[in-house]
Amino acid sequence: MMAVIFGFSSIPSDEMPNFDAFDYIVKKGGHAFGYGLLGLSYLRGLKGKSDDVVKRWFFIAWAMAVLFSTTDEFHQSFVPGRHPAVTDVMIDAFGAALTLSIVNRYYKQK
Repeated sequence: MMAVIFGFSSIPSDEMPNFDAFDYIVKKGGHAFGYGLLGLSYLRGLKGKSDDVVKRWFFIAWAMAVLFSTTDEFHQSFVPGRHPAVTDVMIDAFGAALTLSIVNRYYKQK
């Protein structure tokens, strides 16, 4: 997931696709979705083969996703036509939190 996100972040702005009226929604939705999957990947790595899920793993997975988001926004400052944005980090944090909270509900029902 980290490599996929890094790859998308490396695309210069003039090579990015344009989705016309839905451009903002598609791109910011992609941020939330991608970081949701990243948070889930981190949780899976922390969980390993254990059937038990420790509550702090959810926070650690979320924090790792937000940290990667922050470093990825810094990386974008070196890509032509791209710039770092605090709002993107907030959207990424929301996507990871939403996904991890949904998964947390699943584990609570087990």
